[in-house]
Amino acid sequence: MVTHVGTGHGHTGAARRSSSTTISGWTAFAGTLMIFGGAMAILEGVSAIAKDNVFVATNDYTFAFNVTGWGWVHLILGIVIAMAGVALFTGAFWARVVGVALAGLGMIANFLWAPYYPFWAVALIAVNAFIIWALCTGSRETRAR
Repeated sequence: MVTHVGTGHGHTGAARRSSSTTISGWTAFAGTLMIFGGAMAILEGVSAIAKDNVFVATNDYTFAFNVTGWGWVHLILGIVIAMAGVALFTGAFWARVVGVALAGLGMIANFLWAPYYPFWAVALIAVNAFIIWALCTGSRETRAR
């Protein structure tokens, strides 16, 4: 008598694919990047609040903001982005929409932050661009629904 235990074939695989809680690899990638990007924005915010004299702004930039104020913006935005990254692992569609919106806000915030810390801002803009791309790509299974 031959038994196939734990092969993953049959009903359990079909149930797993049809479940609404499964996520694609791109969504998991975006969630991981959002948690990472949120943590980086939190660190950026804390450093701006704690020691705003470490940042240097150019005088010829079109706009100028208070560094401590920007620190609070990045701290709050980083917390919200990290929480949205965790929510992406639930597989909810609203989490994808919120993730795209928050990554867009993160890109804008880091673009405006560029005169204070250009390398960090460009790195986080790239992370947010990858998040938007990964959330908008989706798998074939997700697009077929």
